[in-house]
This record gives sequence, C-alpha cells and structure tokens, in this order.
Amino acid sequence: MKTSDYDYLLPPEMIAQTPLEHRDHSRLLVLNRQNGTMEHRHFLDIVDYLKAGDVLVFNNSRVIPARLYGRRSTGGKVEILLLHRVDEGIWEALVGRGGNLHAGSKIDIINSSGAAEVVAEVIGEKPGGIKILRFSDENVLVKLGKMPLPPYIHEALGDPERYQTVYSKIIGSAAAPTAGLHFTPQLLEKIGGKGVCSLFVTLHIGLDTFSPVREADPQKHAIHKEYGIVDEEVAQEVTQAKREGRRVICVGTTSTRIIEHIAQNGSCEPFSGWVDLFILPGHRFRAADALITNFHLPRSTLLMLVSAFAGKDLVDKAYQEAIRERYRFYSFGDAMLIL
Repeated sequence: MKTSDYDYLLPPEMIAQTPLEHRDHSRLLVLNRQNGTMEHRHFLDIVDYLKAGDVLVFNNSRVIPARLYGRRSTGGKVEILLLHRVDEGIWEALVGRGGNLHAGSKIDIINSSGAAEVVAEVIGEKPGGIKILRFSDENVLVKLGKMPLPPYIHEALGDPERYQTVYSKIIGSAAAPTAGLHFTPQLLEKIGGKGVCSLFVTLHIGLDTFSPVREADPQKHAIHKEYGIVDEEVAQEVTQAKREGRRVICVGTTSTRIIEHIAQNGSCEPFSGWVDLFILPGHRFRAADALITNFHLPRSTLLMLVSAFAGKDLVDKAYQEAIRERYRFYSFGDAMLIL
C-alpha cells in the first residue's frame, strides 16, 4: 500500500467554490458495491434509496468561527486556526508564521478595524506545529473569528450558515462534516416520513482534515485524535439495527469513524472520548452498511476510508466517472451514495 496510490488529477475548475442555492440540488453519484453499477441522480433523490427501518447516522458537530487574525509585539501579522478547546480560555491552535513563537510569546487578537481586543499567550507546544494558547477573554472569540473555509476555496462565503449543516448543534469543529451539507429540513422530514430513523453523534473535526498523508506508506501516518460523543440511545439503536439486519447508513466519513470506533468489540456502547481510528483498506466494517460522502482530496485519509469501504478499484472508477461527468468536488461539491 502506497500513499501515491491515492493520488488523482482534478481540473481546478471542478473544485466547488460556492454552495448551490439549494442544498439538496447537488448531484448524487450512486455507487453499488455488489455489481459495480453507477447512477447519476440529484441529492433529493436519495429518498428513493432509503427504506423503512434504515438508520441514518449524522454528525451534529458545529463549526466554530475558528480563524482569528492577530498581531505580534513586533508588528508582524499572525493568522490563528483554533483546533480544540482544552480548558477554559485554553485552546490548541495552528499559528501561521508562528514558527519562532514559544512559551511566553503574546499575540494581540484584532477586530476588523485592526484594533486589539484580546491577548493570546503561548503556553505550550505540541508536535505538528500546534501551539497551546491561553486567551485573556475567550467569550469574544466567536465575534472576532471567521469561518475556517478550506484553503482550496478562494471565494468569500456570503452566508456563514452555508458551511454548517442544518442540524449542527454541538460547537467544536474546525471544519464542516460536508456530507451533511446537502440535507434540508424538508428532506429530513421526508426521510423520517418513510420510516427511516435519524440518529446524531458528535465528532469534532480537527487538524487531520487539513493534512494530506505525507508518509510514503500510509500505515505510518499518525492520524490526529478527534473528540467524540455517542449517547446511550444511539448506541442501543445501532446495536438493535445490526441485530435485526437493518441498514446503518453513515452520513460522512466522520460519522463512519466514530461508529466504527465504538463497534470494534462487536457491540456498540455509549462513548465519550478521543477517536484515533485510521480506516484503511483491509478494515473490517462492523457497523456501517452504506455511506453518504462527498468527493475527497487526493492522498487524504478520507479518500482512504472511502476506498476501504467500497474497494479501491471501484472508487477509482467512480472518481474518474465523476470527473468525466463534470461533478463538483470537495466541501461545497456533489455527493456520492455507496450502497
């Protein structure tokens, strides 16, 4: 297995820069693992592939306005990406141009007018360039922060809520669980009316979404931990569905990771803690029976997870088909349903 096996060429114009006006009007590539067939539909047609008794598992994590702008004592500009809240006022973060910032260094966090409102002090460091910051007042970070759109999106987002799922609830992610961006309240209501059970887990998306696998052998890649929560009701519902032979359909790779994490011992138990499950081809899926996902970056852990679920050769064919058919890729792009 080589990381280079998960590379592919994508015309830059196929990277979706803005969301569609209607969330559920995205295109949907339906991929059947059993016979290798592909269908081209629209996302609102997903109801046609669901049946009574199915269980949909959503990630209800909400993106924090994690991008902050600051100024060092020397006057140099600094960009901060909040990753994880450690304690009151204390955050793990990536700091642009922060290589020589060490314990004791201070950064003035500025507003849109350039005035300093909060002070961030570096109180520690972690591998991968992560800084531990203590803010003098974290209550104003929501006001000062900007939505942390991925670096491949170059156009401004008019409505920040379009980078949130309509069911987002628990604040804590540095990126959106993008497979869920296609759902609308009306579509969720229609799905529920068909007898499908919707369950919600929480997995706060962190650094690894932004980090391609750099090791030549992906098995040597150290995936970053992400904090997750699965309550007792969800664990029981998933366990019961598996016992009764009903399908568990994960909405996104994040939902897949946490559900597979709690299912590794054969049955699902309530959980709260850190998830570091790296799903590569060869993984035995114990919970997920189907997957709703977007089209992912080359060399990413997300593409590797999808390849583990559907088979690398079939995923390669699906991606080439999507490119030929001019699908929109990545966060604001189109979706794939893998059955």
